[in-house]
Amino acid sequence: MGADREGGARRKPARAAAYVACGVVVLAGCASMPDSGDLRGVESTPRQDTQVRVFAMPPREDATQGEIVQGFLEALTSDDPSYKTARLYLTAKAARGWQPEASTTVLADGPSTEIVRPPGGREDSDAFTYTLTGDRVATVDSQQAYSPADGQYSQRVHLAKDAKSGQWRIDGLPQGVVMGSSDFQRNYMSVNKYYFASNTTAGTTPQPIAVADPVFVRRRVDPMTQMVRSLLSGPTSWLGPVVRSSFPTGTALRKGVTSLTPDDQNKLTVPLNQKASRVGLARCNEMATQILYTLQTMTPTVDEVELQAANGAQLCVYSENNAESLVARGPVNHPVYLYFLDDKHRVVRIPGGSRGTHTEAVPGALGEGTKQLGSVAVSRDEERGAGVSLDGKSLYVGSMVSGASLGDPVLTSQGKTAADRLTAPSWDVQGDLWVADRDPKNPRLLLLQQGAGEPIAVDTLGLDGRIESVRVAADGVRIALVVEKNGKRSLLIGRIQRSGATGEQPVISVLELRSATPDLEEITAMSWAGDSRLVVAGRAKDGVQQMRYVQVDGSTPEGPAPTSLTGVKEIAASEDDKLPLVAYSEDGIVRLPTGAQWQQVVKTGSAPVYPG
Repeated sequence: MGADREGGARRKPARAAAYVACGVVVLAGCASMPDSGDLRGVESTPRQDTQVRVFAMPPREDATQGEIVQGFLEALTSDDPSYKTARLYLTAKAARGWQPEASTTVLADGPSTEIVRPPGGREDSDAFTYTLTGDRVATVDSQQAYSPADGQYSQRVHLAKDAKSGQWRIDGLPQGVVMGSSDFQRNYMSVNKYYFASNTTAGTTPQPIAVADPVFVRRRVDPMTQMVRSLLSGPTSWLGPVVRSSFPTGTALRKGVTSLTPDDQNKLTVPLNQKASRVGLARCNEMATQILYTLQTMTPTVDEVELQAANGAQLCVYSENNAESLVARGPVNHPVYLYFLDDKHRVVRIPGGSRGTHTEAVPGALGEGTKQLGSVAVSRDEERGAGVSLDGKSLYVGSMVSGASLGDPVLTSQGKTAADRLTAPSWDVQGDLWVADRDPKNPRLLLLQQGAGEPIAVDTLGLDGRIESVRVAADGVRIALVVEKNGKRSLLIGRIQRSGATGEQPVISVLELRSATPDLEEITAMSWAGDSRLVVAGRAKDGVQQMRYVQVDGSTPEGPAPTSLTGVKEIAASEDDKLPLVAYSEDGIVRLPTGAQWQQVVKTGSAPVYPG
């Protein structure tokens, strides 16, 4: 449990002085107890510099019941690594049984507190009960996985007076912690840990494919060590069925290792237990790659990892440069071109990182205009293209080499209007092509192996609504769908699972769909924009259209949103963050280079895409 304290207007002068005093003495913030036991709500900590440490204060002698409850809640928003100070507010038995790591509940504001009056108004002078309430925003489970949540939160905290000391302490409380959203943002950060796709290969290459698994860790409580421990413990349950770890089951840090810190050469030494002591060099290098990718966005920087066996012997040393050659991550080949349709509905392209506006038609029939297209997708190796006809009825696939013909459509929809026919297609990392047919009489999510052959109907168990847009992640194990139901369009993320014997038609399912934009009800466009991030254009209820980045788990990533743009109809982003964001809007095809404003590429054009 924890507290999110509201604005400064409610802050007591004594509380503000306590912050100043703590800042002077320990160069950090501190959470203090109020000097009154009247509990009406737990005030909100002002947003502070994320490097400022916040420490908890223990209960004072003869603290009232209200001070104990509020002091405990505030102690849980501090940077105390093991919640030692928070446990001082509990009885010895309650402290032993309480598991703060079980979950974190995030409320819109801090938990409101209210004394529970016993029937008839009679109160036991040696026991009190408080109810904690609030509006839920999200939960973080014991695996550190984030999930959006809603509804009312209500839990009870029971206090008892110690017969010997006469001091009030909490002897009954829910497991986990609870805090408001601003305290959560101050205390926690989202970090990707990395595993390998277990059911895909990077096209024709034997490289394992890195898959991001976002989790939340406490920001100032040795996050590097937290992340290594989380990585070793395995993937979150949602992603687990489609990824593998190179660490042997049961691998952990060597007993007695409590903290990991890179040396002055940015080399991190990771001592492991006996479970990892007999791995071969190739597997050890994969293990080191998982750690390198997991820690790459943290400070201090890690450029090299040494893994040690239980006896201290070196298992392997691996650098970031080696990792890039061992593991496929993001695009199989970094995208070279941005593709879109010109005013004649032909596929054209420009260099992806270019600031120029000169376009060229792609080689082959897709660029010749023999078929007018309404949408397009380019394979991740940029050797093939797929286009849906302008009327949405037919899907064509062709090689992007000079002289290549288009041939007959590989798929035809029977929908009566363009809006009831095929969506824009999307290529996965294995070279398979995905598309949805919106025919009301037979709505389906379909896959064409290598862009050809008989379409495979993908099982979408639990899907409630009609698919309007499809985008497969670069890792090939996650898919983003815009789904319409009752006039509302939501962005859902699903897990792709494949099964079936070799040589037989595979059984493909999209499972455990979950919302990535719970507060938006009209998604206009979306695209993957990172290992676990998407960019969306959408509208909240009674709001205006906005562009923002979202995480696959439904959380909001740190950093600014894209510069606003009106009339966005389509978005193209790359997993390679060096390439600019591109959109089709009222101003035609426009792009947003890093550090610049939106720039027009062409006035007449549509359907911009990067490979994928």
